[in-house]
Amino acid sequence: MIREARKEDLEAILELYLNLHEDSIPEHNDHLTNTWDQIINDPNHHLIVYEIDGRLVSSCVCVIIPNMSRNVRPYAFVENVVTHADYRRHGYAGACLNYAKEIAQKENCYKMMLLTGSKRPETLRFYENAGYNSNDKTAFIQWL
Repeated sequence: MIREARKEDLEAILELYLNLHEDSIPEHNDHLTNTWDQIINDPNHHLIVYEIDGRLVSSCVCVIIPNMSRNVRPYAFVENVVTHADYRRHGYAGACLNYAKEIAQKENCYKMMLLTGSKRPETLRFYENAGYNSNDKTAFIQWL
């Protein structure tokens, strides 16, 4: 079942993120709680999850960003695309990305953007097959 995350999904999402690039679950403190509340309560922040038998196996984030250009149409930014290692190659991340696209279309976004740190050809093909391309824009990142 694909859906948006609920408040009670925090622990499962933190565990799923161990399959992304995290090496530990963050300390449970006020900062984590406040950040989670901010994410869950923000109508422009969509944390999409794929659940199988009560377990979150895949996820992505889609943030709708209000915009003054392009006839005042927003755009969407996709981040943190992850599937648990035991559930890869079954289409779950693709389903999450499709769900994000539906949200972006409903919100009248003029584009979706996605960045990946992966250089693996199979990962890049996955994003291309999901409709993204690396030809139209050049991304620059400044780490803080």
